[in-house]
Amino acid sequence: MMFKRRAQSTLEYATLIIVVAAACMAMFTYVNRAVNAHLRMVEQQVQAEPQ
Repeated sequence: MMFKRRAQSTLEYATLIIVVAAACMAMFTYVNRAVNAHLRMVEQQVQAEPQ
């Protein structure tokens, strides 16, 4: 009985870790896109400035 409960608990923790890791990877994708867009905007502003 104790082994079954411990295995279930381990499986629940593993599932939680997988879900959190997937969320972090998805968040990284969106953050990366936002940072690249911001850097592209700054680059365009710098190139547009008269020298």
